[in-house]
Amino acid sequence: MRVIGLTGGIATGKSQVSRWLREAGAVVVDADALVHAAQRRGRPAWREIWLAFGWPVLLADGNLARRRLGRLVFGDPALRERLNAIMRPGIQRLILQEVERNRQAGVATVVLDVPLLIEGGLYRTVDEVWLVFATPDQQVARVMARDRVPPEAARQRVAAQMPIDAKVGYAHRVLDNTGSLEALRQQVFAAWHDVE
Repeated sequence: MRVIGLTGGIATGKSQVSRWLREAGAVVVDADALVHAAQRRGRPAWREIWLAFGWPVLLADGNLARRRLGRLVFGDPALRERLNAIMRPGIQRLILQEVERNRQAGVATVVLDVPLLIEGGLYRTVDEVWLVFATPDQQVARVMARDRVPPEAARQRVAAQMPIDAKVGYAHRVLDNTGSLEALRQQVFAAWHDVE
């Protein structure tokens, strides 16, 4: 079985690429969906986050205040690393379990949609790394538009991740999202056709 690691930076268009790959018939393991499930109220990760960050990261109903937590960790590298230390081992284990489940089911190619594929070291477990690329200025503009945040907050979120230019060196294939969505879509379907 071939395993493709799909990654990018914040607001590079990785989620859109993941949707198109699903449309093309790819089996996609979505790390963000696994994170959301692991952080549901009452789950072990939810409890660890609550114990580490306290009541301010919970909503009135006890669910995680994800935006509040995001603002907190994007502004403080030590807190971000603390959150990563809570989440990363369990999520990586779940991702690898999904890979194995698909291997046993006879799936030919699995795409791992993992924002922190390189930072977390999971790139070492895949056959190919596909990177969705946009310039840092484009990332900032897209974060501002998507999240309705001021420029400084958007720059902070982009800066909180490994620079996109540094990720290029890990990529077997770069999907260039500096142009139109249609140009990106054509690249995605061509790349998938190459491995299908």
